[in-house]
Amino acid sequence: MTDTTNGSRPKRPVFTNIHVTQIVSYRLPPAGIVSILHRVSGLLMFLLLPFVIWMFDNSLTSEISYESFTNAFVAGIGFVPAWFVKLTVLGLLWGYLHHFIAGVRHLWMDATHSVSKEQGHNSAIFTLVSSVLLTILLAAKLFGLY
Repeated sequence: MTDTTNGSRPKRPVFTNIHVTQIVSYRLPPAGIVSILHRVSGLLMFLLLPFVIWMFDNSLTSEISYESFTNAFVAGIGFVPAWFVKLTVLGLLWGYLHHFIAGVRHLWMDATHSVSKEQGHNSAIFTLVSSVLLTILLAAKLFGLY
């Protein structure tokens, strides 16, 4: 029982939703950022699925179609410049890498039943850092730095 000497109910905490004007100043924890980016990366992969199918089809149909596929990264596709094609592929690579690493993070947390705040924070930081580092590494390869 709670002590209610003055006859009133005990003070309970009040939780409010975040208003649109507070989004910029609200500081989301790393696990929340990973969760939102997991959804964004899944949406990105879904929306770019026709582009992925086109790339896959052009890379496997014939030698001529493979040459046109690789030429898209050098000369572009129609009116779309090559740098935009590379940025689109880079966005797709980031989406896949982040979605995959975040998915493994969720499977690992489910399998080990490790749901502490510290473990969630550490695994979220690992997810963010590793997906960005791998994307930078692949961007350097895509743009011909090595």
